[in-house]
Amino acid sequence: MQALGRNHPAVGALYIIGAALAFSTMGALVRALSGRMPGEVMVFWRSLFSLVFLLPWLLRLSLQHLGSRHLHLHVIRATSGLLSMYCLFYALGHLHIAEAMLLNQTATLFVPFIAYLWLREYVPVKVRWAIFIGFMGVVMVLHPGDGIISWPALIGLASGLAAACSVVTIRRSVRTEPPTRIVFYFSLFGTLGSAIPLIWTWQTPSHHDFPLLMLIGALATTGQLLMTRAYALAPAAQIGPFTYSSILFGALYGWFIWSEAPGVWFWSGALFIIAGGVVALRDELRRRVSRN
Repeated sequence: MQALGRNHPAVGALYIIGAALAFSTMGALVRALSGRMPGEVMVFWRSLFSLVFLLPWLLRLSLQHLGSRHLHLHVIRATSGLLSMYCLFYALGHLHIAEAMLLNQTATLFVPFIAYLWLREYVPVKVRWAIFIGFMGVVMVLHPGDGIISWPALIGLASGLAAACSVVTIRRSVRTEPPTRIVFYFSLFGTLGSAIPLIWTWQTPSHHDFPLLMLIGALATTGQLLMTRAYALAPAAQIGPFTYSSILFGALYGWFIWSEAPGVWFWSGALFIIAGGVVALRDELRRRVSRN
């Protein structure tokens, strides 16, 4: 079969939606296990099984290809990625699935800010307004007018901030590191790093839970591969907005399984967050086209 080029946004969007479905299904499994297993243990098994499922592909890489002079970037990427997972898994166990997925998607709003501080990438006025609108949506979701902003919601928001750090680290890494090397070190360092908290949180999975943990790792790997394929078919700014479909999938899982029904504040905030994120992504596309 002839390989598709990087000009198929419709096909790329389908891959992105497939990745969102995989990640949302993983989120539903994490929610189901959260009542009987620490999040740190789930993050470890998720990382380990992802590494196992990727091994056949990773083993084809030569040792010379894996050598890197920028290991610190891989450490930052793994650390921020793990922090995002820890925060997301905690939020999934304490919030509605749709709320946790939405707060994780705020990464799009944090990326321009972090890229400016670290990479000195200019943030146009239009994007600044888009970020402001997006964070108005965050305030709606957190609804501080009730008097208390819940810790699970703040931790869910922190998952988006950590994910944004991971994205900007990748943006910096691709200047010198090929994607396969980035994937390898994230899988390796992520597994090793997630093993550290097991010293004080270890819990042996039951024979009922172990297959679910394997499925979590398989879904995470599938989502990563689908997303990688999507971005090979079309620019991220063109198809990136479709990642927000994970919010819809999460809401459907919450509704069907746990009878969760997000209220008007959630959906209003979601519209603001998505609008701000889409404008930021579109501006990224315009700037990349103008540079080329």
